[in-house]
Amino acid sequence: MAESETRYRVGGMDCASCATKIDTAVRRVAGVADVSVSVMAGTMTVRHDGSSDLKVIEKKVTGLGYSVAPLAGTAAPARTQGSQHRHDHGHDHRDHAGHDHDHPHDHGEKEIEGLHRHDHAPMAGPWWQSRKGRLTILSGAALVAAYAVGHLVPAIASYAFIVAMLIGLVPIARRAIMAAFSGTPFSIEMLMTIAAVGAVIINAGEEAATVVFLFLVGELLEGVAAGKARESIQSLTGLVPKNALLEDNGQTREVPAESLAVGAIIMVRPGDRISADGIIISGESAIDEAPVTGESTPVRKGVDAVVFAGTVNGDAVLRVRVTAAATDNTIARVVKLVEEAQESKAPTERFIDRFSRYYTPGVVVVAALVAVVPPLLFAGPWGEWVYKGLAILLIGCPCALVISTPSAIAASLSSGARRGLLMKGGAVLETLGKVTMVAFDKTGTLTEGKPQVTDIISFGPTEAQVLSRAAVLEQGSSHPLALAIRNRAKADGVPVPPAFELEALPGKGVSGKVGGETLDLLSPPAARERGTLSAEQDACIMALNDEGKSVSVLLVNGVAAGLIAMRDEPREDAEAGLAALKSAGVKAMMLTGDNKRTAAAVAGMLGIDWRGEMMPEDKQRVVGELKRQGFVVAKVGDGINDAPALAAADIGIAMGGGTDVALETADAAVLHGRVGDVAQMIELSKRTMRNILQNITIALGLKAVFLVTTIIGITGLWPAILADTGATVLVTINALRLLRIKI
Repeated sequence: MAESETRYRVGGMDCASCATKIDTAVRRVAGVADVSVSVMAGTMTVRHDGSSDLKVIEKKVTGLGYSVAPLAGTAAPARTQGSQHRHDHGHDHRDHAGHDHDHPHDHGEKEIEGLHRHDHAPMAGPWWQSRKGRLTILSGAALVAAYAVGHLVPAIASYAFIVAMLIGLVPIARRAIMAAFSGTPFSIEMLMTIAAVGAVIINAGEEAATVVFLFLVGELLEGVAAGKARESIQSLTGLVPKNALLEDNGQTREVPAESLAVGAIIMVRPGDRISADGIIISGESAIDEAPVTGESTPVRKGVDAVVFAGTVNGDAVLRVRVTAAATDNTIARVVKLVEEAQESKAPTERFIDRFSRYYTPGVVVVAALVAVVPPLLFAGPWGEWVYKGLAILLIGCPCALVISTPSAIAASLSSGARRGLLMKGGAVLETLGKVTMVAFDKTGTLTEGKPQVTDIISFGPTEAQVLSRAAVLEQGSSHPLALAIRNRAKADGVPVPPAFELEALPGKGVSGKVGGETLDLLSPPAARERGTLSAEQDACIMALNDEGKSVSVLLVNGVAAGLIAMRDEPREDAEAGLAALKSAGVKAMMLTGDNKRTAAAVAGMLGIDWRGEMMPEDKQRVVGELKRQGFVVAKVGDGINDAPALAAADIGIAMGGGTDVALETADAAVLHGRVGDVAQMIELSKRTMRNILQNITIALGLKAVFLVTTIIGITGLWPAILADTGATVLVTINALRLLRIKI
């Protein structure tokens, strides 16, 4: 039976134990093959064989106290194993069009009152208006009231604290029971319930009520922190304007941007945000692409240029033909890609998940031994040792440990996306930091991808006259070399008068007449055939060819008047980008299909090792050889002709301006195509791994300290709960620092 995949928006998840409970519960539904849950994105993807009752899946999730709603158009046959990308992290990119990006609570779903400790929608409004906020305030008020009653009527103080405790504990206990029935017996709620009830039994009701209140406060803080992380990537969707000016029968009218169909014509005024991905059909303007690509300098764009939704039109009216529906524009795809990437688990995260599966039951066993062994074997006082055992139960909650990795990875993926650095999952993010060799394609990656005039050499006339006459002959051609000559003429402001009797000479060049002169622009072999080149001129052409340049010879009335040399020049930032890699200890190499002369010239300018005249399979072979030599290899290309090499590398990075290929073929993509961004991606990965190490140290270190201080009697129940909650909040805040990194 063909597998299907359904994605859901899940509301109310704020920490890793939420995801674990949902994952465990849904996996037990018949027919479910795999579950991926992202706390930070607020999403869940379920792969199932088609026999699963989706209503049962939804009921399992709502039973745990979360809201759930299917994302439109997501049920589709899942890929077979053989067709998956080698870095398959449980997400796929078949259908972008159907996925909306609503806020977790935009579905009107009813959460079960008080059923989950993270009931509020993170950042959906002021915390005190959320259900969880109200419960925390009520619990705090009850605790204050219990203290007041205890002072006024000491005889009933213990009962007052029990009532205060129950106000907060009853919802927690209900959730603990729900989680136990769904396959998670050792949830934090269960540990909390046992500890609070145990404290009452040993006559520590005041502490029990305080611990429950502190627990609720901590979870509220956790929710706010998780909301901040989730907001960072969801805020991207807010960049797209709500309305657009649609051209209709010669008139313009305002319509909702989400209603724009592919092919529609929209008008964008100066200063307005562009409301859809599209192609400019009239007008020329500077476009500020910083919101989408992180590119700080506005880019000048004219007719036939591609524009992205969410970018800002600068100084002129543009007419744009829409090329993607609202649910499929660049920003929507980036948000979806980052959300799916967050659902995939990194190797470190998978290890910690496995570790915590044994860690929590282990803590329960240790707590039980601490509670009963000293009284039974060493005649210790029961009250004191049971109290210590209950404190250890609370210290043992693995929340901070489990959230340490996904929170850092989610912050990094979001931070990268906002700079145009897209990484498809935690495994990609982890591997990037280990890269020791980057193999670059040449054309369009290290170079601009289009030739530019590099030399104008005259044999009599001025350089401007040589350029002007060459541009005259090329004005009707769309060949890249012709475009290079025309662009240089335009940039230099030389006149280009109309030509007569223009004639293409196949394989040789072009000829025509201007102002009584007969002009020819020929390839060097065609010029040699005419016997017009002197030995000195021929030597000059050979020298330019040796520098990897294409040369055209201008003849005026049959006499060589000058040479124009062109070459695909390195990108402005290529040298700096390669230097950044070198300073990070990463080697670089250029693999190109171009002739060896051109390859050597470009590589010489950039100071990089190279291989030339390579077919796609040759590039794949070289990547394989580099891996066998012990390098961790990243292959950087345009994602089209480099597919075999991208697949063979440890990490494939596509360079491109938000194209489908750039977003979908490789493990990572550099949206605005700067060479330096590869080094930034590697640096972001290294920072993330350092952040994860810090988080794990904070989580385990605090627990170890409080474990020792509890056993020797320095700290008790409420410091134990502060240790747990404090560690979780510290870990989340530390991870959120990655959002603010200026690379």
